[in-house]
Order: sequence, then structure tokens, then C-alpha cells
Amino acid sequence: MPESKGQLAAEGSIVPFSADCDPAGFSDPRNFINRELSWLEFNRRVLEEAEDPTQPLIERVKFLTIFSSNLDEFFEIRVAGIKQQIASETSEVGPDGLSPTQTFESIERVVRDLVAKQYALWNTELVPALASNGIRIQEIADLNAKRAAWAKKYFEDEVFPMLTPLAVDASHPFPQLLNRSHNLFVRAKARRGGEPLHAIVQVPRVVPRLIPLPRGKDEPWTYIYLASLIRHHIAALFPGVILDGVHAFRVTRNSDLYIEEEEAENLLRSIEQELRRSSRGNAVRLEVEKDCPRDFRELLLEFFDLSDKDVYKLDGPLSMTHLAPLIVNDAFANLKDRPFQPARDPAWPQHANVFEVLRHQDILLHHPYESFDPIVELIETAALDPQVVAIKMTLYRTSGYSPIVEALVNATNAGKQVTAIIELRARFDEAVNIQWARTLEEAGAHVIYGVVGLKIHCKALLIVRRDSDRLRNYVHLGTGNYHPRTARGYTDFSFLTSDPELTEEVGIVFNTLTGLADYPGLKKLLVAPFDLKPRLLALIDREIAHARAGKPARITAKFNSLVDREIIEKLYEASCAEVTIDLIVRGICCLRPKIPKMSENIRVISIVGRFLEHSRVYCFENAGAPEVFLSSADWMPRNFLRRIEVAFPITDPTLRDRVVHQILPNFLNDRVKSRELQPDGTYRRLKPEGNEPRAQAQWHFRERSREQTKKQSKAKKEAGIRLTPITEATVDQ
Repeated sequence: MPESKGQLAAEGSIVPFSADCDPAGFSDPRNFINRELSWLEFNRRVLEEAEDPTQPLIERVKFLTIFSSNLDEFFEIRVAGIKQQIASETSEVGPDGLSPTQTFESIERVVRDLVAKQYALWNTELVPALASNGIRIQEIADLNAKRAAWAKKYFEDEVFPMLTPLAVDASHPFPQLLNRSHNLFVRAKARRGGEPLHAIVQVPRVVPRLIPLPRGKDEPWTYIYLASLIRHHIAALFPGVILDGVHAFRVTRNSDLYIEEEEAENLLRSIEQELRRSSRGNAVRLEVEKDCPRDFRELLLEFFDLSDKDVYKLDGPLSMTHLAPLIVNDAFANLKDRPFQPARDPAWPQHANVFEVLRHQDILLHHPYESFDPIVELIETAALDPQVVAIKMTLYRTSGYSPIVEALVNATNAGKQVTAIIELRARFDEAVNIQWARTLEEAGAHVIYGVVGLKIHCKALLIVRRDSDRLRNYVHLGTGNYHPRTARGYTDFSFLTSDPELTEEVGIVFNTLTGLADYPGLKKLLVAPFDLKPRLLALIDREIAHARAGKPARITAKFNSLVDREIIEKLYEASCAEVTIDLIVRGICCLRPKIPKMSENIRVISIVGRFLEHSRVYCFENAGAPEVFLSSADWMPRNFLRRIEVAFPITDPTLRDRVVHQILPNFLNDRVKSRELQPDGTYRRLKPEGNEPRAQAQWHFRERSREQTKKQSKAKKEAGIRLTPITEATVDQ
């Protein structure tokens, strides 16, 4: 492989390869950005939000915690997988041409740079800014006598009883520490001399990692780190020895689940067992304090079977996620974003009979600007409505307390036929999903654990109701999860309809997932792994044909990630055919835009803002008759080949025009939270040019929602009418 093909995209040193619009050249490795490095660029954009001085202070801290949480997951899953590839000596390379070893070395360089920026920001900007706003995080030694006495008593009463020193010697092997556990490594000497003694003290997870101290009126908020408190008083755990060093460390482990579904007799039980194992998977990263001596580090690296490339020395707290108490403290409201309360779609007023509404029109909700509450109410209503005879639903992620699952239980208890397809392998939500699966099974619902070899990632709800004229299906399809809490922070779409053809197709999808029938092929829905990708390729081909015929040709698509090689090469082909392509890709993008004679007609932007951009939208110009699909699927091999995904059309002209002419243009015109991908894999923050307004998509949608809420509140007061909700006594009209 030529030297230039293995260069690091994130460092801007790559020389993209112009294919001169020859499809044979599209596959050159230089035309693809490494997936892992692209993801790190996304997390860099998250860090930039923390660096932005125009953000409210606590919001900056929040983005710092998101950056840390993202990086934890990246090491647990992606870096762990790369290290496994290296250990197995695989020669496999990705479309970008980098080997696993090259990828790992590139990751290490980029992560060290990002982590250095993160801690410099924390120490030089955010800590002083917090202090100037009456929020201090102090070392125990810096507390005054009164607060030091309180901290000592707190340690004795609330912390000390939970601590267990674990000796490490010939008769006590190094303990099996849990993933992301926070620990203290202690070295001591016996008073009578001899070899150094070592021990581990685990920082308990049930105690807040950031402890607020009591405060009087008008006094500043003062916090202390739990680990610092334990270290300050750790001598109480080791009477009779002389302490010779105490240093905090944190270990990250491989947390991916490995389930041989063909071999698993009981998938639920297998996943439970694998969850217990995964918290003790192979170590992939060691984090230590900056002043941790080399001999301490070497001992820890030996214990965890890691190398110097796996250790990160941190100039501050070992995890910024422990700063969560600052983010949730309501006393700091003046340092946060203005509160936002989503509006309700005027087509679906509170307490309206939604089934009556859906018999006359489709509804499209844009979350979180329009409330997710109506979706919860729909399921709760269906559970109570005596005309509803069956409910079928997919559940990929939902909340710890789930009103949706509760409604399904109520529907089962009311004698309705309830089928829940629960994906047990939703990463990091496996335990919650197992809990809900058992709850529904005990209630008498039919619970399906998915399809062997595939994840059920589509978001679908089918309600069968005996209306006055006939049995009718009502459907909800979404781009996001049935999770009321994340629906307030993720941007997604909900589509509701009673269209006979579309609802019949949704029923066929459910029957395919729960029964033995083969997928028959559908007219309206695009379903992975069966036909989503080939039909997307065909839609792109159609735009190419229109462009060559001189007809309007454009593709606008929005999703989380673009990785699939064949799709990328087809987009290069479309660009060469003069198709205008705008891609709104929040995270990973392996396509290189703006390369002359290959991708010069492709523009890629990423928006990172207050809400997590999560919706997937595919829009094809189709010679002036646009086709719009919403979906649960990103354009990645896993979504096309290893998941059940659904893309559904928006055919109602009003709703379609809303997406094409209102929603998508606001994203494309963003000049505040938008960054544009450059050919070298870096991103450039967009700013207004000339007389351009400071357009910001998320702000625009929030303000429209606020105006809608005001109008609804005013109309409600003027009308003085209270609509009657559906109850078990309501008779269908």
C-alpha cells in the first residue's frame, strides 16, 4: 500500500485521490475517512461546545461530561474491538486502508491531544469560572476547620463502613475490579521493615463522587471529591503500617457482549450471564493521576496486562462524569440554558380522541420541539379503550420507569392481545430491557426477544381497533426510541397514520418478525436487512438518471453516521453526474466531500447543539416530485445487514412540504452550531458571511415551539372548553 494511503485524516496530512469520475477509482483508500478517527472528530466537536464561552457555564460543564462519557464508551467498544483484532494478528483493513495497528496508533495520538485540551479547559477556564460564580471544588486540606470537621464525620459515618482494603501479595491476587471502577492503589511499609506492601481500596459507587458541603445563607457552594476524602483519611484503614503512597486510578474494560445466538438455548439467560462477565472484561485503558509515580503505573500496567500506550495521566478528576451533581442542581439555573417546554401539535390537542383525528389525517411530530407526551398518551389510551383489541410494539430502549410498559401491562390485564418485541441487546440498556421483558411476560403479554443474528432497531407501534364501521389499524413509526426522557433531549420524528396500505405493511413486518414467513417485499416501506440498501441505491440511481437527463436532481439526507462503502461510492457517482448532495451527519462520516472530479457536489455538515441530533431523513428530489423517507437507520453496514430497520414515506403533501421546505433548510442554513467537513477529515465551524443572519436550527425550532405554546395557551383560555378524554366508557362515534 502506498505510504500516502495510510496517513492520518484527523491530522490533515492526507492527499485525497481524485478519481476523475471513474468509478474504478472511487474505492481508492484515500477517498475514505477512517471510521474511528471520524468519530473522534465528532467528540472533538462536543468538546468545542464545552470550550465555547458563549455557552452558559453549567452547559459547558455538561458538554465536558458528555465528552468523557462518549470517550468511555468508545474505549469499551471500539478500542476494545481494535485491540482484539491486533491480538488476533488479523490482516484485515477497512476501506480507508489503515490496519488495526495503524488505527490504534492514530487513535492514541488524537485521544491524548483531546484529553489534554479537556483538562486544560477544566483547570484554566471552568474551575475559575465556577469559583467566580460561587461554586468551589476543594481539596480536603484546603477546607477550614469547621468544614474539615464535617468532612471527617461524613467519612466516619457514611463512607468508612463501606470500605474494604484488599491486600495484594502472594496469597492475595490482584482483585478483579469492575469496569470504570474508581480505586486507590496503596503502598505501605511494615514498622518492622521488609518488602513494600500493596493494597487496593475501591471507591464505593453508592456514594456521590462529588459531595456538597453544608452551607449557610449566601455562602458559596463547596464540593469535595469522594476519592480525595477517602485518600485524606485512608490511614484509618491501615493501622500499624506506614503509608508510602496513595494514588487514584480507573480502569476501562471491554464491555461488548458476545452471544452465540445459534448456541444459546435461552437468549435472555445468556445475555444476563454475559452482562455479569462484561463488567470484568479485558482491560483496555488505565487512567491515573498526573503525579502517579512510574513504579506505581508499571505495577498497575502489569496487573491489567496493558502497555504504556494504554495509560492516560490526568490533571484533574479521573472522570468528568462525576461532575453530574453540578448539572442537576436547580440552584444553578441562572448558569444553564433557558428552560424549554415542548408544544403540542395543534392537530392533536390534549384529551382529543386521537383515533378520530387519525381517521381524517396523518400527524408528524418533531421532537423535542413537539411533545412526546401524545405518544405515551396514545398507548395509554389504547390500553383503556374497549374498542382496541390488539397492540403490537417494538421496544429497543425505554426508561427505567416506563409508562409505556405500564400501559402494555394494563392492556394485557384488560384482555387485549399484546405483543412486545423487545431487543435485549440494546447496548448498555440490556439489564433494563430484561427487566421489562420479564414484567410483560408475567402480565401475560407475548414477548419476542428478536430474530437470530439481527437486532430489532425499528420503532413501530400497531394498534388494532374495532371502529364503528370496521376493524382498523393505527400506526406509529418513529426515528427514535420509546423513551419519554430522552425524547426531551434527542431530536426525532414521530409519524402517525391510519392509511390502510401503510398500516397493512407494518402488520406484515410484525408478522415477519414474530412468525415463520419470509419477507414478501413491500411497496411503501423499505426494510433492512431485506431491501433497504438496494432500494436506497436505486433511488440514488434515479437521481443520477434525472441529472443526466437535465431534470432537477438532488439528495438531502440526515442521519447519525455514514459508513457504508457501497453507498459512499454511489454518492461519488451521483456527484460526478452533477447531482447536488447535502448530507447532515451528526457523527461518523467516512465520505470525503469537495474532492474535484469526484465529490465536489457533496456538502457534509454536522450540527452539535443543545439537543442530540438523532433523526434520520432521506429526501430525493425526483425531478421535482420529492420523495421523503424517515427512518430508524443510519447508512452503515450494521444497519443495512445486521438490524431490522424501517424507512417509511411521508406522502401527505403538507407534511412532506414541511420536511422539504421548512425543517431541512433550517439545518442546512445553520451558521452557529454547524461545522462543515473538509476533504482532509477535519471540520470547519460555519459563521455568517456578509449579511447572512446568525441562523441556528435548534434555536429556530425552539422559538417556533414557544410561540405555538403561547398561542395554544391563549386559545385555551379564550375557549374555556375542556375536551373529554377517552375512557373505558367512551363509545366510538
